[in-house]
Amino acid sequence: MKNFMLSSNPTSPFLQKLSKGLVSTFSKNEFTYTDNPDDPLQLVFHFVSEDEIKPFRRKAQATFVVAVLESTGKPYDLFTEVYPFLIRSLANHFMYINHRSGKTDIHFLTPEQGCYSISYHEGDDEQLFFDKIYNRLQPLTCSRLVIDNQFSEDLPKPLWQGDRVTIELSQSGKKLDEMDLLPAPFPLDKYLSERDMRHLNKLYGLGGLSYGNLSARSDEEHFWMSASGINKANMKEIGRDILYIKGYNDKENHIEVSIPPNVTPKRASVDAIEHWMIYKEHPDVGAIVHIHAWMDGIQATEINYPCGTIELAETVASLIRESDNPAEAIIGLKNHGLTITGPSLENIFNRIEGKIKRQVPMS
Repeated sequence: MKNFMLSSNPTSPFLQKLSKGLVSTFSKNEFTYTDNPDDPLQLVFHFVSEDEIKPFRRKAQATFVVAVLESTGKPYDLFTEVYPFLIRSLANHFMYINHRSGKTDIHFLTPEQGCYSISYHEGDDEQLFFDKIYNRLQPLTCSRLVIDNQFSEDLPKPLWQGDRVTIELSQSGKKLDEMDLLPAPFPLDKYLSERDMRHLNKLYGLGGLSYGNLSARSDEEHFWMSASGINKANMKEIGRDILYIKGYNDKENHIEVSIPPNVTPKRASVDAIEHWMIYKEHPDVGAIVHIHAWMDGIQATEINYPCGTIELAETVASLIRESDNPAEAIIGLKNHGLTITGPSLENIFNRIEGKIKRQVPMS
């Protein structure tokens, strides 16, 4: 059942019209509206104001929250002014609405700095406008997250201090850090308060924000991968900075991670499900790098599914399968970044050197 709700009753005429249109459009498309926050929720439209931006408290990880903020007159700068609103709302998506000179722009922002827009002029077909919003959000809200981990203290003792693969992973983490691919095109600590930075750290826990990750195959069944929300330039400890991924449990929908005893582990990167699918299908792939950056002339996904979803992993795996050389593929993730395969991490970094664009094109 795909329940959705509005977190409050908007007061402005436009937001009231928007709310009615969203309820009507989503209800016609296999969603069920509820006003009971205790019901299982697939989607929440969380209305906020400039003076009061509080998170909607999810009761389940599967709840997709879209925060909505309205303004009039000169629009805010999306990245220096609106992005902090997304951080404080702890939303999966942020809809920033701006009215000016008879035109309404809706900008959709994602935690990875994805941004795309649609416009509405007075007199336009309202249902077409609501359909555009639905078509943007529906694939994202219905995607299946794989962000839970099952940790087992069963890592073979010879691997407790790592091996040659983890050494290469650590060295490549330094290379990734040197690329200066932060999750935003500006220094976050310059624009976010200490309180907002704490929220940002919480987003790491939700699996939303990172400047990239990397992994390398250990054997036919397992691979090493950078953990979530860590300093990639200083990956040292096995079980915290670098994780041994055993596989994916489809029944329980979690990533299985093997760790040494007496270690408090970090969570696996949300992209572990994507890496697992690629390694499983392509034995010639020895390493994978994911970055929030871009390259010209590449194949790309059509839908910007969130990080850590089965749908994104399956789509990327399919494009790699169809590429000329799956063992050395470069796949674009719409409004998001790149996934790059190679026989080794060294091979990947050599191939992309001097070709990376920090700004991901948005559509």
